[in-house]
Amino acid sequence: MRRGCISLGNINCDKCHRQILYPERYLFVEEAQGKAQTRCMDCCKEDGLVKTGSEKGKIETLFDLASE
Repeated sequence: MRRGCISLGNINCDKCHRQILYPERYLFVEEAQGKAQTRCMDCCKEDGLVKTGSEKGKIETLFDLASE
């Protein structure tokens, strides 16, 4: 399951290990085996986990929350 979240400032990216500061967006990925990963927006862009455009107009980038 994938969830798009907003950091409260105490989150680190599991891929690049940088701190995700408030109010940055991040992706929380929970796998079937109970493992979980946190990805910053930059790592999500590198891995193709975001899509451009929005139905709401002002948001430029959205997380791709579709299951693999």
